[in-house]
Amino acid sequence: MRLLLTADTHLPKRAKVLPDQLLAEIERADAVLHAGDWVDTATLDLLEARARRVIGVYGNNDGPELRARLPEVARAELGGLRFGVVHETGGAQGRERRCAERYPDLDVLVFGHSHIPWDTVAPGGLRLLNPGSPTDRRRQPYCTYMTATAADRRLSEVELHRLPPRR
Repeated sequence: MRLLLTADTHLPKRAKVLPDQLLAEIERADAVLHAGDWVDTATLDLLEARARRVIGVYGNNDGPELRARLPEVARAELGGLRFGVVHETGGAQGRERRCAERYPDLDVLVFGHSHIPWDTVAPGGLRLLNPGSPTDRRRQPYCTYMTATAADRRLSEVELHRLPPRR
């Protein structure tokens, strides 16, 4: 099962459209996991129209319309793994311990908010993934997103993709 992980799209505040490379990945993915801060409902509508499956949550910049359509925490079984999606996990220091305590029933937690790519494993085996942002790099050198494969209770081919600078 091919997965596309993204977060913090912030449309149309940070960019007017999603990057073409990300849109192409949506077409190839079996599921798209979006960890919040969509900002507009049009982005959710676009992903729901193009993706086979969207698993998303609202973020701190998402208003009432998105909060009415999305949960704060989403859970799904993909490729035999238990995934969770959440926007914010708090500061980097102690993140693994906090998340392992809060989500003991998960194998993988996808999160956003910081716009900083993250890939670690907490004590007990919880994999923590933040795909960064495809539209707002902030202090990062690149805008980013992730892809991965989930199959037979294993997560593999986790890749952070750098996007070319916007013109």
